[in-house]
Amino acid sequence: MLSLKRKTKGEAIFDFVNNIGMLIICFVTLYPIWYVIVNALNEGQDGMRGGIYWWPRIFSFENFVAVFQSSGIMTAMGITVAKTLLGVVLHVFFTAMVAYAFSRKGLIGGKIYILIGTFTMFFSGGLIPTYLLIKDLHMLDNFMVYIIPAMFSFFDLIIFMTFFREIPDGLEEAARIDGANDWSIFLRVVLPVSMPVIATIALFHGVYQWNDYFTGVIYINNTDLQPIQTYLYKVVAQSSSNQMLAQIPGGVGKTVTSQSIKLATMVVTTLPIVFVYPFLQRYFVKGMMIGSIKG
Repeated sequence: MLSLKRKTKGEAIFDFVNNIGMLIICFVTLYPIWYVIVNALNEGQDGMRGGIYWWPRIFSFENFVAVFQSSGIMTAMGITVAKTLLGVVLHVFFTAMVAYAFSRKGLIGGKIYILIGTFTMFFSGGLIPTYLLIKDLHMLDNFMVYIIPAMFSFFDLIIFMTFFREIPDGLEEAARIDGANDWSIFLRVVLPVSMPVIATIALFHGVYQWNDYFTGVIYINNTDLQPIQTYLYKVVAQSSSNQMLAQIPGGVGKTVTSQSIKLATMVVTTLPIVFVYPFLQRYFVKGMMIGSIKG
């Protein structure tokens, strides 16, 4: 029979303190989210009294009904979904394509390109030159301002490149013997075996696209092109939730308040990306280990 090694007193104390610390960290991380959800599910007028910490005092979906009946939020949600899906696909493909070229040993001037790209990770032109560039490219009040500037990231290129260099050379050699060119190898050999890193970068960029409010604030004046996070920014920072209340049809919103509208909007904008994460977690964990183990 296998004998279990008994923990020393010091090890037991360390494990106890470590578990308590983890519980505290989990509580501090999760409770603010729970607090927002609980208050969003509480009747708005009753919520103004305060004292709601663990469970709704008067359970109600009216805050969410009011949010979805607002004239602007559904348009903003559609813009966010569209730019997230299109942005992720183009970003992953374009960055992976460039990274595949960088991962080849025979690339002329490869080290120079790496140095130039690394420089751009630490220094940029700044907001004003970027705004002038976007203006000259006629992308102000244009949906493509969400897509084109974010199509490439040198940081993501490094992650892709590290993964591609670990793919056995025999796979590419076998494909070349069968008559495949570089495009065929990239599309039919490299990408299919790169799902862990693809899922990792897709999750990174998807979260960025979903949470990005700054692009809509700076480059978009047309309210029909503003994403949900910019919409939320205006609700929270500019008190436009009062305007939202005015947009709600009659019969709905009698018990909602501007504060309850803000909380419900936060929940609506946050939960979709939270629900996506579990489906990509197994790829994400594997992708994060890229380059950490050799041999």
